[in-house]
Amino acid sequence: LFLYLLIKISVRYLRRRHVDAGRHYAILQFIKYFIYAVATFMALESVGLRFSVLWGSAAALLVALGLGLQQTFNDIVSGIILLIEGTVEVGDVVEVDSVVGKVQQIGFRTSKIETIDQISLLIPNSKLVSDNATNWSHNKLPTRFQVMVGVAYSSDVNLVKQLLLQAAKEQKSILNKPAPEVQFRDFGNSSLDFVLHFYCDEYLRIEFIKSNLRYNIIQLFRD
Repeated sequence: LFLYLLIKISVRYLRRRHVDAGRHYAILQFIKYFIYAVATFMALESVGLRFSVLWGSAAALLVALGLGLQQTFNDIVSGIILLIEGTVEVGDVVEVDSVVGKVQQIGFRTSKIETIDQISLLIPNSKLVSDNATNWSHNKLPTRFQVMVGVAYSSDVNLVKQLLLQAAKEQKSILNKPAPEVQFRDFGNSSLDFVLHFYCDEYLRIEFIKSNLRYNIIQLFRD
């Protein structure tokens, strides 16, 4: 009951302060963990357990558990870091191990991410802290993406550039500012290699946007 009332009061306070959803969630998680810890200590005290004796007698066991559960402790500490620093919050779009998804929940040891295929994955918190995780939601500027295009050596390179820019302009999801650019990348073994650079802020749909862009490029080339 106390936990319920404390959460209710905290929710009202945070709403009045217009705290963002991610920070809101983190604060409530900390309150829950704190109450659970206090309740556990009080319960142990009530049955006569003295913590000084308990910790002293269990020191060797704790060392062994620490070595065996090193990764688990790493994930737990990482979860605490995430909740404190807010580098990853609920609702953020992140990329971990080439998997892109939206953060649904940050737990004590793992976080739940929903991928673009609507598959829920449990990611160890340490991957969100120590690995090369990308938080697209913290990127306030549009991100540049690329589509590679190879054409025959006999192609009119100026026309190729013109059509690639036209294809990008016709895609509503592609931003006009910064403007798309075409780069003549290299002389390939069997093709002239171009790269179409464009900016977009729809991170979850970017692979579909690239696909639609390729369809449009093919159609323009054939026309």
